Amino acid sequence: MDVAQARHKSPSSLTSIASIVISMTAVAIGNGMMLAYVPFVLTRSEAPDWVPGAAVTAIAFGGLVGCVIAGPLIRRVGHARAFSCSMALVILAALMISLGVHPLLWVFARCLYGAAGNTNFIISQSWLNHASENHWRGRAMAMFYMAYVIGLGAGAWLFGQIPADGNLAPIITIFFTTIAILPVGLTRLPTPPAPANVSIDIPMAWRNSPVAFVGVLAAGGLSMVVQGFTPIYAAANDVSQKDVAALMFVMQFGLIFIQYPMGALSDRIDRRIVLIATCALIVAAGFAALSVSFANLILLMLVFALFAGAVETIYSIANAHANDRADPGDFVPLASTMLVAWSTAATIVPMLVTMLTPALGQHTFIYAAMTVAVLYAVFVFLRLGSRKRVPPQLCEGFELKSAQVPNAGALIEAETRSE
Repeated sequence: MDVAQARHKSPSSLTSIASIVISMTAVAIGNGMMLAYVPFVLTRSEAPDWVPGAAVTAIAFGGLVGCVIAGPLIRRVGHARAFSCSMALVILAALMISLGVHPLLWVFARCLYGAAGNTNFIISQSWLNHASENHWRGRAMAMFYMAYVIGLGAGAWLFGQIPADGNLAPIITIFFTTIAILPVGLTRLPTPPAPANVSIDIPMAWRNSPVAFVGVLAAGGLSMVVQGFTPIYAAANDVSQKDVAALMFVMQFGLIFIQYPMGALSDRIDRRIVLIATCALIVAAGFAALSVSFANLILLMLVFALFAGAVETIYSIANAHANDRADPGDFVPLASTMLVAWSTAATIVPMLVTMLTPALGQHTFIYAAMTVAVLYAVFVFLRLGSRKRVPPQLCEGFELKSAQVPNAGALIEAETRSE
């Protein structure tokens, strides 16, 4: 690194990235509130049965659009201005929802949020990657993911403390999103390079690791189905607003209690075996979710926390498995392909669930998640004998990741690693 680059580098401290983490945590609080509020209100309204599911699908489709537009936007105006623009889209989406229950407008608003959301992730993660030093980058990203997931849970809990009637929830979301602009607007962190182009190379991703590529596809569908349709399922079964909020709150902590031990195990043994075990955990949680009634809400909350945690674990271990096998020169196109693959599956699977739910009932999303898990487990099992495990000394350490925050920052990680 030359002198000019050294001057452009940020301070070597976790506190130096606090502004980004605080901003995204505030965003997460508003997002967590809307993830509970929108499906709850739509399910209880006179909107057609397909609308709540369409709102879930719209978020993922918007995220796919965000993957494409974020890079050119950042290259045109820079990270800080692009962040403000994406926050403005989040505020605009919440404002549309605050105007009253207009189903098609709400679906469009969630699509708009999805596009802004992925743009936010690309900006924040690329900034974190650039600002952090190699020896504490893993801790920085873990802190970011943890803060974001806790923010989602806090937003869901906050939804249970306010009336669902009226527009207080979107107004509070606008408040937190506005607050989120301030730390980034005032940060002294230097602006990182623009992220790499989103270049899709599916054959390369498949050659690198079929298990990882299909795993990210599975995780996209699984995460959006479980996180998006659970509040719809609960509201359709006349669960109270506070209980729906509590359910969404508890689900976020499954990420911590399931992903950490499974991730640590995947550092010790073949990650593919851990992926199969995690799929078995998803199927077991699915059967339990079908068996436990809402009359036993505490037990059902624990079941869905297990369900959500196992789903998130598929994503993080699949990403780790991809990185174990990746050549440095393939890192950027691999990250781009994985990001788009996640967004594509996160759009298609909820769309299919939305189409099938009127015929198959509110349990459809649980059956869908179990089906995806079984198919993926079978695929991984068939791949076990085709390639040997990567030697442990060549594997990267497992890092906490959430499928609700796709690995967008990896698009610039190649620049960071080359320093």
